[in-house]
Amino acid sequence: MVPEVIDVPAALAAEQVKYNGPAGQAFVTGLPDLAQSFLDRWELRVDGPSMHGVCALVLPVTTADGAGAVLKLQLLDDESAGEPVALRLWNGDHAVRLLRHDEPTGTMLLERLDPSRMLSHLDDVHEAVLVIAGLLTRLTALPAPEGMRRLDDIAHAMLEQTPRALEHVPDPTDRRLIADCAAALREVVSEPGDRLLHWDLHYENVLAADRAPWLAIDPKPLAGDPGFELLPAIADRYDPADVRWRFDALTATLGLDRERARAWTLARVLQDCLWEIEDGRPPKTRRLRTARLLRGRRQPRPGGKHE
Repeated sequence: MVPEVIDVPAALAAEQVKYNGPAGQAFVTGLPDLAQSFLDRWELRVDGPSMHGVCALVLPVTTADGAGAVLKLQLLDDESAGEPVALRLWNGDHAVRLLRHDEPTGTMLLERLDPSRMLSHLDDVHEAVLVIAGLLTRLTALPAPEGMRRLDDIAHAMLEQTPRALEHVPDPTDRRLIADCAAALREVVSEPGDRLLHWDLHYENVLAADRAPWLAIDPKPLAGDPGFELLPAIADRYDPADVRWRFDALTATLGLDRERARAWTLARVLQDCLWEIEDGRPPKTRRLRTARLLRGRRQPRPGGKHE
């Protein structure tokens, strides 16, 4: 076969080096050869420009029988290792369909969706939130398999990291808010849940397809409580006047206990803050604003006032 010209976008290369250092550089350097090896092995032909996110190179391809698909190549790590496992379990039900998978490299052949029709393009944000709620209802209906990354482990690690991270937050109001997020997590950490979570279902990880109006892509799966899924739909496309409506719509559609979901959503804010602090940046203002709005959302105690 004639070798394809594999374009590795500069932005993907920069992100890999930034987040994964020498391993990321080695991955980027080897991408053209890796891609070509799977094009040959799986009898694929590139038929469009390269696409990418933060972690993966995605090549639109045509299979030997003329069907459209995408070849996804990514650095194998704790997050990406669970993706084919989750996709197999969902089996195309409200998620992109996995066609082939190479376990040693994490390379996947996926059905081709329409990247020009993202949920982020939908003008009606309330409709978009309800789309995500519907997807999450189906995706989190399954129990996570043995060996999946556990929210339990991630949650305990966050609580261990928080005291040290707070030392790097100079603003006392922000420091108090982040501490409150950790306190909310402590309330639920003993019951982390066992559902199969997508974990990264934001508006750009939902694409249209011919066989379904909307399908989820790019999971970073966990075993845990569905309440940990809500923050992207609440805080992305941010509108402070809409935060509580979104939280109410998501919890009602998924049938979640509101207090548990609130605590796990604040835990997700804590996770984002810890990442920013670890990278030497201040916590994102919009995430903190979202937490402030949700922190005041607790139900009144019997005979008492709102906390």
